[in-house]
Amino acid sequence: MERREVWMLALRGVLAIAFGIIAMIWPGVTALALAVLFGIFAIVDGTGMLVAAIRGTGDTSQRTVRGIAGALGIVLGIAALIWPGITAVILAIVIGVWALATGAIQIWLAIQLRGQWLLGVVGVLSAIAGLLILIRPSIGAVAIAWVIGVYAIVAGVLMLAATWQLTHSPSGRGRNRQAAAGI
Repeated sequence: MERREVWMLALRGVLAIAFGIIAMIWPGVTALALAVLFGIFAIVDGTGMLVAAIRGTGDTSQRTVRGIAGALGIVLGIAALIWPGITAVILAIVIGVWALATGAIQIWLAIQLRGQWLLGVVGVLSAIAGLLILIRPSIGAVAIAWVIGVYAIVAGVLMLAATWQLTHSPSGRGRNRQAAAGI
């Protein structure tokens, strides 16, 4: 079970990097294409968090927070896929709220799981990206694609680094290893 959770974290990292690269290669994508990309990413990411909450062995509060974050990601992802024609401003607000909420949860988990500073860095970056988007949601799809792309690539690299840390660190075994795998 521990191995599966770490594998899910690595998969989320790879998907985040792929999403970030796509967003940066085609920054002029329409709001429709961005909504679809975001929807798919949020559903996959939310599913990973939900699976970690259900299968995880952390304490109840950590599993609950992961479950809520995962469900929120899935709901927002489905909404983006059902209504892809939403305007760039509304999409920006949805993405900003998602990034801010995800970041806050990751920061909280990093504080709970002492020694998992990479998770805290991912959370801070997510919160900053969310705030930047929420401050100026009208900046357009191109700028949003760049902010999201950079964030996704950095977050993906940090998730992969956290996976490596969890699998290669003697202190990464046991409770913290299992709990952190559900980033």
